Amino acid sequence: MMTDQNSTIRSLLRSGQVLEIGAQTHVRHKISSSSRGAGPRLILAFAAIYLIWGSTYLAIRFAVESIPPLLMMGVRHLVAGSLLYAWVRLRGTPAPRLGQWISAAIAGALLFLGAHGSIAWAEQRVPSGLAALLSATLPLWVVLLARFKGRDRHLGWRAVLGLIVGFAGVAILIGPDGLHSNSQVSLLGAAAVLFGAFMWGLGTIYAQDAKLPSSSMLSAAMQMATGGISLCCAGLLTGEATRLHLATVTAKSALSLAYLIVFGSIIAFTAFTWLNTASSPTRVSTFAYVNPLVAVLLGWALADEAIGVRTVIATAVILASVALVNRRAHEPPKLKSRVEHEELEAVGD
Repeated sequence: MMTDQNSTIRSLLRSGQVLEIGAQTHVRHKISSSSRGAGPRLILAFAAIYLIWGSTYLAIRFAVESIPPLLMMGVRHLVAGSLLYAWVRLRGTPAPRLGQWISAAIAGALLFLGAHGSIAWAEQRVPSGLAALLSATLPLWVVLLARFKGRDRHLGWRAVLGLIVGFAGVAILIGPDGLHSNSQVSLLGAAAVLFGAFMWGLGTIYAQDAKLPSSSMLSAAMQMATGGISLCCAGLLTGEATRLHLATVTAKSALSLAYLIVFGSIIAFTAFTWLNTASSPTRVSTFAYVNPLVAVLLGWALADEAIGVRTVIATAVILASVALVNRRAHEPPKLKSRVEHEELEAVGD
């Protein structure tokens, strides 16, 4: 049998290892001969999850320039989730039960209010590239949470080393000057991003045992929509409505929000779901290494975000820690055949 640590991290790779992905998906990997031959579609799908998800951090930064963060994220996920839900239901997927809606609402609150809401709020204070790099610590939080919950009684040396290296990378990225009030890096903003990564990890752990629909698209739509409602409610409770003036919303912010809805939450997620059936888990998980790099480069090219020596070193250290943690997840169990290794059990089925 697979170890709990392997299944935990593998489910993370299916659910979205960088926070700008979508809701928890429940997909069984069965790679058919026909899908292996879908060359152009594979290229386009990988380009979508590499480039679109890598660009969403910059889009968030542009969107929150004139739209309050919680309401912005709430509208994004409520609209995207509702459209995706309608599309899935029109395709004949059975309606979810009440208990599944409750589970989706809890997962949606953790993933979207707790994680995406924190990131959107933080991007008013930190560069988009830094937010992407700090979000890349997600696998480290999942390993710690799984250990705390009792899923992983023995972490193994790669996981322990990955944790140490990963949080060392965070320390390098923020730097000792981050503790001073005149620092160029907002310590509060960086802490909010790390809290968002923690909340996404918590949502990942919760979703593993939650009573969610087996359809990945339906489950994601429900979590997006309910998470969007949670974000909108939080925005109203914190007074964001009084700070939202449609006349002052810039074209850049409005277009960024539309981009997040159409490309970030619908097109890229659909590509990700298809890739889970058309490619191997190892290949699909490579977005975890590409997205932060795309985010940093786009922030530098389009938003004048600086890339210093510290950023380069921290990027290498954090991505190395992710590789250490993921390498353990991709090692096939000794007693399993090669065919069994290619098929991952669906989470929550």
